Amino acid sequence: MNKPMRMLGTGGRNAWRVDETSADLVRAPRVPRPVSLEAPPKRVTIDLARTGIIVIDMQNDFCHPDGWLAHIGVDVTPARAPIAPLAALLPELRAAGVPVIWLNWGNRPDRLNLSPALLHVYNPSGAGVGLGDPLPGNGSLVLELGSWAAAVVDELAPAEGDIHVAKYRMSGFVDTPLDSILRNLDLTTLFFAGVNADQCVLATLMDANFQGYDTFLLEDCSATTSPDFCMQATVYNVRQCFGFVTQSTELLEGMAAAR
Repeated sequence: MNKPMRMLGTGGRNAWRVDETSADLVRAPRVPRPVSLEAPPKRVTIDLARTGIIVIDMQNDFCHPDGWLAHIGVDVTPARAPIAPLAALLPELRAAGVPVIWLNWGNRPDRLNLSPALLHVYNPSGAGVGLGDPLPGNGSLVLELGSWAAAVVDELAPAEGDIHVAKYRMSGFVDTPLDSILRNLDLTTLFFAGVNADQCVLATLMDANFQGYDTFLLEDCSATTSPDFCMQATVYNVRQCFGFVTQSTELLEGMAAAR
């Protein structure tokens, strides 16, 4: 009696079947799940079976009134705007089997992943509260992996099965395993959300576009504490050069219609 072959891979999306004498490299077929949505000026159809969402930097340090940005005098009200639409969207995506990927700033405790140039951006005098320094209010270490400061805001508590990737740059593709994870998940279409839209969200979306992914900016699930013209330029540039711009409501309506 032949023994069953064993799966060798991650989660079945990218796996071989092997035993002591053979290896079957044929991946399991993916049944397409078309979903159409408005992404002006076009109506676009995606394959939900090969789609994921990347939520960027919705963390206490960027979005909480007691976090780092608020401490240095930034009004974090705009950064909190994506919370409500994401809270409505993410459970629906999870229920539909769409991977939710949290791409959060999370530095090493020894800061060996941070260059002086990067440290200077956030602490130009060297005397302020910069990356890895304790917040005066609660002592939490700024954007350090595992700290309260680097945690996702409570309103968007990640679910079991969500995927977490720590980054240390504006782009989540630089010096991280993000691309390997996306390839193993067999994803081709990526929705982007989070803060700041004109910085980490845009940089990551652009790199995804450069590497051949189909990219969407969820405008209502993204925000920035920069001036309004920065968001306007981000939307313009994504639509013009790097992918599509749509709303979470359009995606939800498309999914409902497909059901």
